[in-house]
Amino acid sequence: METVNPTTGEVVERYREHDEAALTERLARAWARWQDDWQHRPLGERLEVLSNTATILEKRRDELAALITIEMGKPIAAARAEVDKCALLCRHYAEHSAAYLEPERYETEAERSYVRFDPLGPIFAIMPWNFPLWQVFRFAVPNLAAGNVGLLKHASSTTGCGLAVEDVLAEAGLPEGGFTTLLIGHATAAEITGDPRVRGVTLTGSDRAGRAVASSAGKHLKKTVLELGGSDPCIVLDDADLDEAAKAAVASRYLNSGQSCINAKRIIVARDVYEDFIERFRAQVEALAVGDPTDEATDVGPLARGDLRDTVDDQVRRTLDHPDGGTLLLGGEPLDGPGFFYAPTVIRDVDAQAPAATEEVFGPVAALIDAEHDEAAVAIANSSRFGLGAAIWTTDLDRGERIAGRVESGMVFINEIVKSDPRLPFGGVKDSGYGRELAGQGLREFTNAKTVWVSAPSGAAGASVE
Repeated sequence: METVNPTTGEVVERYREHDEAALTERLARAWARWQDDWQHRPLGERLEVLSNTATILEKRRDELAALITIEMGKPIAAARAEVDKCALLCRHYAEHSAAYLEPERYETEAERSYVRFDPLGPIFAIMPWNFPLWQVFRFAVPNLAAGNVGLLKHASSTTGCGLAVEDVLAEAGLPEGGFTTLLIGHATAAEITGDPRVRGVTLTGSDRAGRAVASSAGKHLKKTVLELGGSDPCIVLDDADLDEAAKAAVASRYLNSGQSCINAKRIIVARDVYEDFIERFRAQVEALAVGDPTDEATDVGPLARGDLRDTVDDQVRRTLDHPDGGTLLLGGEPLDGPGFFYAPTVIRDVDAQAPAATEEVFGPVAALIDAEHDEAAVAIANSSRFGLGAAIWTTDLDRGERIAGRVESGMVFINEIVKSDPRLPFGGVKDSGYGRELAGQGLREFTNAKTVWVSAPSGAAGASVE
């Protein structure tokens, strides 16, 4: 496997996949670390590793940000922000895991009855390239706090980032086997899923990958958490502050060069303000700086791989060829020169059934759609098979919350772009997957919610009833 700099198209590094002997050793080490050590460590010791990790991330911020930019092309300012967010995540769980893992007590006729949250064991994560540190730490940190150990198959294009996570955690005091990066392909990942020592599987990726992982894990009755694709709607109501809404919609859509599951991909605007919004939105997109991601001034860098750029271009072409695919306002083509750059693109009047609306477009392409009224906006938002996040822009908060209750998504943000926050659960519905990451729910996903009933010994034994 090899990593390629998407700015230049040049190979950065080549790695040899782990052979059977290396995998056998690493799996055995992870199992032994969990079974004999990590699950039994006092919570305070586990959380100390997380605090140390935050400090090391802050110390190594520039080095790690540069690695992100080299391997997947994220603009350097955004790469540094990603490292900062990982540190914030570590500190959050260091401070709040004790409360998240506190047993839940129930009033029954028992002396005590409660649910405790015990670790499951090694958890296998299959992670993507677009947030190559954040998504790995988002998996690893809560699981390490809970007493699990981690196994990682990272995207091959960001192998260096996967190894860097392992290195940071080791430097923070996590013992060998606590977190292991496996250099493997997809076929071997299915074998890892089936290993009896692996107690759960989590994937962030496409819905196609999610179906494959769910099928493989289901054969072995393994718990899974799937954070899959999205085609998030951004609904702009007729009373919204259009300057604010347009600025936020552009920031959301072109974040990470349009390569985020929670980018605002479908911009649904009330008909009465549609033209005014387009004028503002277009001006904001025209002002974006496209170029070298190592330049501090760059807003939009390259796409992460050449094949990804080809896929985006194909989706744009098929949208414009669709009978109601809309009108191209900006961009719509790859940029000349080295690297995998695609012009920031705006298509207006996109039909809800055109490819730019029905598929997840993982690149800098905005689909603008007008809606006659609130009912139509909700119907368009819910017409997607995805249901990850949604944003609503309005000055009437009650109206916004009423609409939020009707949008089919795992998250709704009113007058804010959709984002992940360690304090709040993150995840979707429909073809965007199931389960939650972050906050207390995310920490408890891979724990055994164990019911405990305690009666005084003098009580008469009762019959067991399911």
